[in-house]
Amino acid sequence: MSSKPSSPSRRDFLRQSLVAVPAVSLLGTSAIAQTQSGTTAAPAGTAGSGYSPRYFTAPEWEFLQAAVERLIPANEDGPGAVEAGVPEFLDRQMEAAYGHGSLWYMQGPFVPDAVPTLGYQLRFTPREFYRKGIAAIDGWCQQQHKQNFAALPADQRDAILHQLEKGEIKLDDIPTATFFAQLLTNTKEGYFADPMYGGNKQMAAWKMIGFPGARADYADWIEQPGKVYPLGPVSIEGAKS
Repeated sequence: MSSKPSSPSRRDFLRQSLVAVPAVSLLGTSAIAQTQSGTTAAPAGTAGSGYSPRYFTAPEWEFLQAAVERLIPANEDGPGAVEAGVPEFLDRQMEAAYGHGSLWYMQGPFVPDAVPTLGYQLRFTPREFYRKGIAAIDGWCQQQHKQNFAALPADQRDAILHQLEKGEIKLDDIPTATFFAQLLTNTKEGYFADPMYGGNKQMAAWKMIGFPGARADYADWIEQPGKVYPLGPVSIEGAKS
């Protein structure tokens, strides 16, 4: 979460998020669930198109942009999460099957302190978790810093995100480490997902790491490690870079 000039660590961090993962699997249980539910993704706007959120309120939208901008900041390697459309991706998911928890088992008992291997253990759907979590974090920031999270300087936002990651900030009903983990996972999903889901504008994330996208055949290049892939990526809808 640094805005300093890029180093191999950032590219490696993003590249490791895609190791051995095929294009349609990048969406995990979020955007892919939208397709399974029969909900058609609305056409994605281009970067800077002024997307208006459908689920998130104005303060929530400001929080998301301020948070994901620090999780994946822009540098010479490629665009940051905001430029890549991650907030739009997140907003779309809140209105899809993923956001509503439609494909999850959402009955009790709920065991928030269970070991991570048991999976998600909260009573909130993802959209409820984001709404409650953002409000609670902004409330904490108001108490501690007299400003909402989005209004704080970048270094303070970084520090708060680190505290959330470690579970050092205690909030009623909101396990902050779990909230951070979901935000980071969804941010990476939006950054690398097919552009039809709202993120990865112009397939910039794929181009940055040399990922071919949904090309029908690139088997000839699989056994050539270290060699730069010479063809640009292709989206599920057939767009080419």
